Amino acid sequence: MKRVLITLFFVLSFFVSTASVHAEDIYTTEKLIVVDTGSQTLTAWNEGKIQHTTKVSTGMKKTPTVKGTYPIYWKIPMKDMRGPSPYKHLYPSGKYHIKNVPHVMFFHQGYAIHGAYWHNNFGRVASHGCVNVPLASAEWLFNFASVGTKVVVY
Repeated sequence: MKRVLITLFFVLSFFVSTASVHAEDIYTTEKLIVVDTGSQTLTAWNEGKIQHTTKVSTGMKKTPTVKGTYPIYWKIPMKDMRGPSPYKHLYPSGKYHIKNVPHVMFFHQGYAIHGAYWHNNFGRVASHGCVNVPLASAEWLFNFASVGTKVVVY
């Protein structure tokens, strides 16, 4: 009986966990930025309509992007970004330091949406947890969003 219940639990959890949300399923009358870590896309909404969509690069396996709903709490046009890195093959010192990161919008602790000039791997994970965005999209988003704009990451 115990084996049957465990098997049933795993089968049911598979069906529950495969349900997904798509940007087209979201409706809002406010400004909203949605980051889909599965498809590596970002969609900006205003008054119930999609205003902008772009490929992004979210956090890698050891440095995942935080999931949840958060307001943008600080915007800064340019900032040096630095922190620890578990990726010694990329950063032998164990630290990364990227200067002049453009269009930075913090939404939770040190997590931010920002432009990335140092790679062009959008559509694949590539960050230390932030949401890397192509430069043109980063500028558009920075002008679109205000402090307080909601960011949903799933």
